[in-house]
Amino acid sequence: MKKIFSFVAASLLCAQFAFAQQEKVIKAGTIVPLQSINQVKAADVEEGQTVDFRVTQDIMVDGKCVIPRGYLVKGKVTEARKSSLAGTKGRLAINISSMNLPSGDPVFFTNTDVRINGKNRTPLAVVTGIFLWPCIFIPGSKAVMPAGYDVQATVASNTTVSAK
Repeated sequence: MKKIFSFVAASLLCAQFAFAQQEKVIKAGTIVPLQSINQVKAADVEEGQTVDFRVTQDIMVDGKCVIPRGYLVKGKVTEARKSSLAGTKGRLAINISSMNLPSGDPVFFTNTDVRINGKNRTPLAVVTGIFLWPCIFIPGSKAVMPAGYDVQATVASNTTVSAK
């Protein structure tokens, strides 16, 4: 009976040790390179809408992959202003605050805002509008984030995750 109990206890300790070995810590400040999947135009999206990004390289900790390449990350549109008359530029802002790994572990990012601004043509529209009335209708340029736009997300704090 003692042998069976000892064997079971030893097995449980080994299993616990093996499980502990699969948990890794992603250190605060780790850069996670992302890339936009689709083109996003400020005129076509609304605040609160989600935008998809993908991880462009495996993030490794102690030789184990903790964030796989190609994993999907969602950003949230926080500002979407299309260009308008009198040279006003378009503006697009997307916030990427966190991601959930396949294991269910959340990873939070800090200061990961994507900001795209069109060109402001207000001075051109106003000056030429003084001399030529129709020129006041010159719009600013549009805010467009192309597909494949590179973004670097920074891990906010030390995060324990399950590794493969």
